[in-house]
Amino acid sequence: MASFHSSGGLLYLILIVITIFAASSDSVKAAYAAVPTVYRPSAWTLAHATFYGDESASSTMGGACGYGNLMTNGYGTNTAALSSTVFSNGYACGQCYQIKCVESPWCSPSSIATVTATNLCPPNWSEDSNNGGWCNPPRTHFDMAKPAFMQIAQWKAGIVPVMYRRVPCARIGGLRFSFQGNGYWLLVYVMNVGGAGDIQSMWVKGSKTTWISMSHNWGASYQAFATLRGQALSFRLTSYTTKQTITAYNVAPANWNLGLTYQANLNFH
Repeated sequence: MASFHSSGGLLYLILIVITIFAASSDSVKAAYAAVPTVYRPSAWTLAHATFYGDESASSTMGGACGYGNLMTNGYGTNTAALSSTVFSNGYACGQCYQIKCVESPWCSPSSIATVTATNLCPPNWSEDSNNGGWCNPPRTHFDMAKPAFMQIAQWKAGIVPVMYRRVPCARIGGLRFSFQGNGYWLLVYVMNVGGAGDIQSMWVKGSKTTWISMSHNWGASYQAFATLRGQALSFRLTSYTTKQTITAYNVAPANWNLGLTYQANLNFH
């Protein structure tokens, strides 16, 4: 009988230990899940760079990503148009790159420019890829705004070999959502994206609706064919690179208007 009670006591103790371990394991998992995904720089890779426009960078405004006035929207003149090989049909919009000139007498000593992808450098099939058709696939190429190019090389060079790498986008404040469209169609440009800088997919939720999947329109814009007037709007976004998903609640009030930009209180890292 004493042996029976000892065995039962041991079994009870084992069950307690297993329960404590399971509880602590769940706590660790929950704590780990709460840690935000942080984008890390990639390895350095060889490419080439040219420039377009003048020192004012006025011709770089707008662009294939749809960011509009790059100065007022926070991107400045440190921007670049990407060849289609890396533009990825617009999913690269908002990505940030460090670029440094290498192996050219035109290089500026020890200079690195950090740029945001805001435009597409289209192929020029009338020119050879090694003589004018710099953005022809499968070349990786950066056509930089002239002020950015002048940080790494003398503009007289025209084209220089570079090393580049993806880096986290350092943004101040939360995600920004610029509204266009009409009463039955909401077109949203997503700007000021931190972390990897890019968006793969997006959803919108009105205060009277469930989550509605938005389709990729072009560049950094997403659209929903829905009647959302008179509702506060929330957005859910997934990063193209890290696959992290974040939700920004009540970004726009119920009386939101087209043509305005609304800022969330969170961002990717």
